[in-house]
Amino acid sequence: MPFTIEDIANALGAQVLGDGSLSVTGLAEPAQAGAEHLALAMAPKYAEGLAQGAARAAIVWDGADWQAMGLEAAIIVPRPRYAMSGVTRLMDPGPEIAKGIHPTAIIDPSAEIGVEAAIGPFVVIGRGVKIGPGARIGPHTTIAAETRIGADALILEGTRIGARVTIGDRFICQPGAVIGADGFSFVTSEKSSAERARESLGAEGGQGDQSWTRIHSLGGVEIGDDVEIGANTTIDRGTIRATRIGRGTKLDNLVHLGHNVEVGEDSLLCGQVGIAGSARIGDRVVLGGQCGVSDNIFVGDDVVAGGATKIFSNVPAGRVILGSPAMKMEAQIEATKNLRRLPRLFRDVRALQKAVSKPETND
Repeated sequence: MPFTIEDIANALGAQVLGDGSLSVTGLAEPAQAGAEHLALAMAPKYAEGLAQGAARAAIVWDGADWQAMGLEAAIIVPRPRYAMSGVTRLMDPGPEIAKGIHPTAIIDPSAEIGVEAAIGPFVVIGRGVKIGPGARIGPHTTIAAETRIGADALILEGTRIGARVTIGDRFICQPGAVIGADGFSFVTSEKSSAERARESLGAEGGQGDQSWTRIHSLGGVEIGDDVEIGANTTIDRGTIRATRIGRGTKLDNLVHLGHNVEVGEDSLLCGQVGIAGSARIGDRVVLGGQCGVSDNIFVGDDVVAGGATKIFSNVPAGRVILGSPAMKMEAQIEATKNLRRLPRLFRDVRALQKAVSKPETND
C-alpha cells in the first residue's frame, strides 16, 4: 500500500519539508530509486546517488540542502540509521500466516493456544504447551512438551523448540533455529586427555584408551521478553539449571550457546558466535562475528569484542577487546603493527650481527 511522506514522518516523529502529500510504495537506495520510492540518503556521500536516481522524496541527514538535490519532499532526522528501524517496521508486511489453526497442524489436546494465534501448516505442538495470545507460528515448526511461549511471538518456519523451554513476550525466531537441544556433555571414568592437557598446560596429552559417557540434560532454556533468535541458531538446554537469555538480547544467524550459558539483557551476539558451556555474558555485551568464548568464564557488562576475538579468560566490565587471545583493542592493534614490522627488524638484527661479528683489521 502507498504511504504519504507526511504519514511516514509522523510515524518517525520526524520533520517533513516540502510536499508531504507525495506517496511512495517502498524504499530504495538513492541511485536505484524510482519516482515511487522513498530514497534513503543517510549521509552527504549519498547526494551523488540521488542525482543518478529518480526519487522525488528522501530521508536525509540534518542540514542537507534537499531542494538543491532535486527533491520535492524530504524527511529530516538527526540519526538517519535509527530512523530506518521505524520506516522499515512501518512498511514491512510481515510473513503470511493466516489466523487460526491450519487443518494440517497437530496439536495435543492438553495444549493451550491463546486468542488470535495463527498456527501454520504442519506445525506440531506437544503435551502441556502454552502459546500466548497473538502468537504466529510458521509451517513445519515443532514445539515439545511443557514449553511456554508468551504473547505476540513470531516463530518462523522449521523452528525446533524442545521440551520445558520458557519464552517471554514478543519473541522473534528466524527459520531453522533449534532451542532446547541436549547439551554437549560427556565424561570419562578416569581423567580424559583433554583434562590432563588443560591441567598441565599441554605438558601431558592423550594416553591410553578412553570412552565417553553422556551426561544427560535435565535443565531447560529460559528466554526473556523481546529476544530475537537468528536463522539456524542453536541453544542447548542446561544440564541441571536452565540456559538463560535476558530481556532484549539479540542473537544473529548461526550462533551457538552451550549448556548452562547465561546471557544478560540487551546484548548483541553476531553471526557464528560460539559460547561454551557455563560461560556467563553480562548485560549490553556486543560480540562481533565469529567470536568464541571458553567455558566457565565471565564476560562483564558493556564489553565490546571485535570480530573473531577468542576469549579464554574473564573480561572486566566495559573493556573493548580484540584478537586471539583477546586483549585490549589498543594493545592488539599495536601488536599487529609490530608483527608487520618483524621482517624489517630481523633484517636489521642480521645486519648488526654481521657488523659485530666482522673480524677487526689492523691498519
